Amino acid sequence: MSPEGPIVSGLDGDEATRFFGLLESTPSALLLLDYDGTLAPFRPDPAEAVPYPGVDALLRDLMASGGTRLAIVTGRSLESILPLLKLSPLPEIWASHGRERRRPGGEVRRAEPTEAQQAGLARALGAARSAGLDGRVEEKPFSVAFHVRGVSKEIATESLKGIRALWEPMTERATLALHVFDGGLELRAPGRSKADAVESLLGGYSTGAPAAYLGDDETDEDAFRALGERGLPVLVRPEWRETAARLWLRPPEELLRFMELWLGARGKAPGSA
Repeated sequence: MSPEGPIVSGLDGDEATRFFGLLESTPSALLLLDYDGTLAPFRPDPAEAVPYPGVDALLRDLMASGGTRLAIVTGRSLESILPLLKLSPLPEIWASHGRERRRPGGEVRRAEPTEAQQAGLARALGAARSAGLDGRVEEKPFSVAFHVRGVSKEIATESLKGIRALWEPMTERATLALHVFDGGLELRAPGRSKADAVESLLGGYSTGAPAAYLGDDETDEDAFRALGERGLPVLVRPEWRETAARLWLRPPEELLRFMELWLGARGKAPGSA
């Protein structure tokens, strides 16, 4: 697939026009948003990855406008995403690739890995920390990630080869899965993905209610496919890549415009909610 294929770049094509027309004519809608790379630019230190300017205000408007159910769907842990969301009240959050769910009222549910998987992740964490590879090791509640963002391309390639060699033997022994993401590798317990969040949220809506999922990474492809023809999968990324999404937006300008058009379709102007 290429930019000249089924995917549409920007907001002027038929795909976006049809979607926003439907949004204007229905009483309820579902907006699902990835965080890193979508709402916020990547940073070598993820704790510094604050949203693009203007995103927080638009999120508040969307939540207050009525008729839109908004949810954040992220590979981050719940603990790491909460300090970055300057929203009150908070929207629904699905974190750790669907293993953590925080409802708007604050109730949290978690899908724990097996003891064998937890032990395997602990071994993987120790091996990565002692390997001396250039990169950053991140311990998450249900996974271990190795980041090479900010490392030179040549060194990053060697570091990823090294971490893959360490972790691949652990996938079979501990029933874990190795996933590529933009800027690294992640070893995690299988059985949950961002698709679980999409499927669960879609279950509460009629098939005619418009829904959109915005994401940037390979880990968002499960969500794009789960949404399928029931809604609009949107790739948010400065550069094109092959994807199951049907619309491509370049952040931050086109991302902000998408959110403004959403508000307009719901009969609200930005800042008026």
